[in-house]
Amino acid sequence: MTGIGLPTDIRDRLQADTLTLRYDQRTISSDLSVSIPDGAFTVIIGPNACGKSTLLKALSRLIRPSDGQVILDGRDIHLMAAKDVARSLGLLPQSAIAPDGISVADLVARGRYPHQSFLRQWSSADEAAVANAMAATGVTDFSGRLVDELSGGQRQRFWVAMVLAQETPILILDEPTTFLDIAHQIELLDLLADLNDEGRTIVAVLHDLNHACRYASHLIAMKDGAIVAQGKPTEIVTADLLQTVFNLPSIVMPDPISGTPMIVPKGRRLTGTQKQCLSTDRTGTSMV
Repeated sequence: MTGIGLPTDIRDRLQADTLTLRYDQRTISSDLSVSIPDGAFTVIIGPNACGKSTLLKALSRLIRPSDGQVILDGRDIHLMAAKDVARSLGLLPQSAIAPDGISVADLVARGRYPHQSFLRQWSSADEAAVANAMAATGVTDFSGRLVDELSGGQRQRFWVAMVLAQETPILILDEPTTFLDIAHQIELLDLLADLNDEGRTIVAVLHDLNHACRYASHLIAMKDGAIVAQGKPTEIVTADLLQTVFNLPSIVMPDPISGTPMIVPKGRRLTGTQKQCLSTDRTGTSMV
């Protein structure tokens, strides 16, 4: 996507160019480059402490790289005004904290802050954006409740609603299914897939590998602060990749519902029947 004053060779709106990312004196990533495909549902996977969340923080301007640049619409993201960034990019961090005593409706309404100015106060468009976001995440009935009275799973849905109310073309979500039961996990991922179908670029960190394979159109696998592989799940997810990235012996087979890769960890505790099945299936191309 290009615009007035932007280089015509900008392939994707959000890119990281040769980043060095550090916390104090500890280097998390060095020479890290990635381009987030426009209009894709990108999911980042990898073991704990591999740099997934650090990369998201850099992409969303929460941390400044020691070296390199994050480019948003052809500009260094750290040279942009905060509101300009917030009108293009919505972020759900891993550990969001709500102010004490705030209601659900007021929390979700904060997603409209980037659209406010001295000349543009609260409008019917803002009201509609908040109502639509709350309806999409199923939290309308909680609008008058205080956030700190509710469960972790309910709070997570309110935070997602706030990010949706921001109405940005790019959404970045760090472990958005945290605290959610399985039904609400699928409901949220279906919602993100719908938003992606409507044209929004989605970037998320997920720990559930099968969810990642089912919903991602673009998958990024990280280990030790570096990108090990990226591409369509059907093209890159293999037993060898999972062994390399997670040190996880597994079987990869087609998901019976979606046809996307489905990971079955081998584990150490197998019944006699399961061992017999593994022995029988060893000749398959995706078995190890």
